[in-house]
Amino acid sequence: MMKTIDEQEAERHRSKMAKRKAVQDAEVAGKTIVEKGLLIVNTGPGKGKSTAAFGLALRMLGYGQRVGVVQFIKGAWHSGEQDAFAAFGDRVVWHTMGEGFTWETQDIKRDIAAAEAAWAKAQELLADPSIALVVLDELNIALRYDYLDLDAVVAALKGRREGLHVVVTGRNAKPALVEAADLVTEMGATKHHFSAGVKAQKGIEF
Repeated sequence: MMKTIDEQEAERHRSKMAKRKAVQDAEVAGKTIVEKGLLIVNTGPGKGKSTAAFGLALRMLGYGQRVGVVQFIKGAWHSGEQDAFAAFGDRVVWHTMGEGFTWETQDIKRDIAAAEAAWAKAQELLADPSIALVVLDELNIALRYDYLDLDAVVAALKGRREGLHVVVTGRNAKPALVEAADLVTEMGATKHHFSAGVKAQKGIEF
């Protein structure tokens, strides 16, 4: 049943929203940069960092743009996202180059070699003028374990070509990367079904 609203309450609401709109309009009017390639970092202990990045990728595809993806750590598991994005053909360039988490491989030389190969592929995508968005999935993990030179990676991302958007995902983003970024989102972990004994599921975790 719809809540009954009297005219006095409706008028108060109109007045409140009109004031809010004026504030919002003034804030928007103060923004002078029309477009800018963004460096976006999704980090934190909560679930959804890669999911948010792939949501941006889908949005970009909706506008007819091309997207590049490099997965730095994931690789032992096949993901539903990869299958879904395959439907876009060559509009999505996807490279899964990780070999699983470091506690699975237990081989630091192998992990470093895999990270370096993934970063080389990432640099190719960063340089490709046909790609509008590059997703560097779990790059933060490779940086956390010092598999890559942090300064070199941050310099390359800061020096990316004009108009290119880059999304970096993974826990424990390095302060230097956070400082360089235009947008940083910290995903919180309020509650997770894994803690209650629920295993990773198709369509949810991968």
